[in-house]
Order: sequence, then C-alpha cells, then structure tokens
Amino acid sequence: MTAAADSPFAAFGLPGVPGSDAFWAAARTPAYAPSDDGWTALFLWRGPAPAALCFEGVSEPLPLRRWGRTDCWYTEVDRPRRLWSTYWFLVDGDAYADPFNPVGAGPDRSLTATPDTPPAPHWPLLGADDVLPVPLTRLRWNSARLGGRRTVRVHPVAGGGPVVLLLDGDDWLHLHPAMTAFDAAAEEGAVPPVTLVFLPAKDRVAEFTCRPALWEAVRDELLPLVAGSGVVADTGRMVVAGQSLGGLSALYAALEFPGLVSRVACQSGSFWWGPGVMDLADPLGGPVGGALAARLRELPALSGLRIAFDVGEHEERMLPHCAPVEALTEEAGATVRVSRSPSGHDRAGWRHALLRDVAWALG
Repeated sequence: MTAAADSPFAAFGLPGVPGSDAFWAAARTPAYAPSDDGWTALFLWRGPAPAALCFEGVSEPLPLRRWGRTDCWYTEVDRPRRLWSTYWFLVDGDAYADPFNPVGAGPDRSLTATPDTPPAPHWPLLGADDVLPVPLTRLRWNSARLGGRRTVRVHPVAGGGPVVLLLDGDDWLHLHPAMTAFDAAAEEGAVPPVTLVFLPAKDRVAEFTCRPALWEAVRDELLPLVAGSGVVADTGRMVVAGQSLGGLSALYAALEFPGLVSRVACQSGSFWWGPGVMDLADPLGGPVGGALAARLRELPALSGLRIAFDVGEHEERMLPHCAPVEALTEEAGATVRVSRSPSGHDRAGWRHALLRDVAWALG
C-alpha cells in the first residue's frame, strides 16, 4: 500500500494511507484546494466497483480512478470561483449521494459549494437520509384540460397570504425543503406571509413550452380548488416561481395571461426555446431569445408586470438567450430585477435566489 507521504490527498487536508480505516474515518468530501483559476475539488468514493461522478446540468459523467488496489476511487475536478452545485455518484447504473458529505438534496443527491461562495440563508442543511416535511393540506386535482390526476400540496407560511405557485413543485417538496426555508425566512422578516402551492409537472416539455393549456387549467381548475381548501390564499396577487423550462412558462403566462399572472420569480429561464428547436442537434443554437423574445417585440406595454430574473453566472450558453429577454421585458415597461447567482444550471443555485426574488416580486 502506498505510504501516506506519497498520497495526493494530503494537499486537501486528508491525512493517512489512502484506503486505510484511518483515512476513511477522516474523509470529508468534496475537499477543496486553491488553484490559479479558482479551486480544485477532490471527490472520493469507497467501494469495490468502478464509480463515476455526475453534476446536475452536465450531461457526461466523470469516471473515477482507483488508488492502487484499494477500495478508494477518486477524481479531481476544476471548479470556478463562487459555485453552488449538485452532484451524485453513479455505480452499476444506480445513483448515490456522497456518504462523506453531510449535506444532501433528496436520497441520492449531495450539495456542495466552493469555499468563497456566499451562503444561501434560511435553507436547512439536511442529509440524504433526512425525511423532508410536507404540507398538511393536500388537494387531489383531476384536470379536465391537462388530463390525469395530481396531488398538489398547499402550505400557509406565517398564516398564509398571496399564493406562490411553485412550478416543478415535487422538486421543492422532496429535494429542496422550500416549506422549511420559507417558514424560516418569514420568521426573520425576509419574506412576507404567503401561501405556497406546490404544482407537480407530469410532462415538463408538453406543459411548459409556451402552450395555453397549463395556464387555462391553473386559472379555471387549480386556483378555485386552492380557494376552497380552507387555507388563507390570496390568488389576486399570485407569484409564479419557475426554473429552466418552468421559468420559460412563468414568463409566458405573464405575457399571455396578464389578468392571472403579474408577478414572476424566474430562475434560468429556458429562453432558447422556440418552435422546432427541440429537433435541432443543438437546441440552444436557435434564434437568440427564442419564442419569447420574438413575442416581446410584438406586445404592447407591460406596465403591470413585476418580474425578477436570475441566471447562474456560470451558465455560459444560457446567458446570451436570457440577457435580451431581460432587456426586452424592461423596455416594454415591466418592473424588472436582474441578478446572477453563483451557480450553473442547477437547483442548488435556484434555491439561492428563490426566497429573495419572491419577496421582491411581492414588493
């Protein structure tokens, strides 16, 4: 077995002979070391079988190397400055959270941030084995317009108030504890009383790509259910919060259903989308700003719209599509806030902006 003095892991503060019991007892990952352009992150996996490292928003897994004949698998990854990220390990086709990282996102994901990344206040740091609380109010929505049944959870924060419609609601229930985060933020005065409505998606592409059916169903079917649930819920000042394709759909709703949606919190909106682009080899290579940029050039004034845009500062291919949509929305008369989060196309970055932007959207 290779001596500890020869171990490359010592530079990351991991002492001991790699693969030994003492080494594993001290292992905490990812471990970071400064580099010229940011950080080098060390990821470890313990086991007999090969493993690969996966990042949210990145399509290709990174294979890990084995240390000698030990059960230690590792890789070093260059990370930029200021970066929240979600990751997991892939072993024999199954996903696993990092057993050496106490911060999880659901049962098979882990969260990490480079040491210079600002914290995301109010979000509890939960492990992969922690069971997230769910709202007590549960609505069974059998939609005539969309087809099928969905379970929609509703949670009054600080007694309830304006509806905050969370698209991709299951993510905010089972991966990221939005209910707990909003409660904590309200207790500290960072967000006003609101009523969270967790809307799950059945088919994100079909529902979120600039089609009226979802928003007709929300208006005519879901919101009356919420209003009759017995929970305090002001549907007249609703905020729609959406990410990626959900962000695209949220802005679409504000443009096409202004009587329904006038406040939006949009993170990493997929403004590259337009008719036919999903059939391209590179969907992000279509017209800049996609269908909504074209629509914004046609619309009359948007003086009643209040929208917060946020995109990860490391989303190099998304930024060219988002920037013109942001500018066109403001030029049309909407009240606009633009920010950049320390992340890529990743839920870990979206939750960083969610609380802040919902509070701002409510004024």
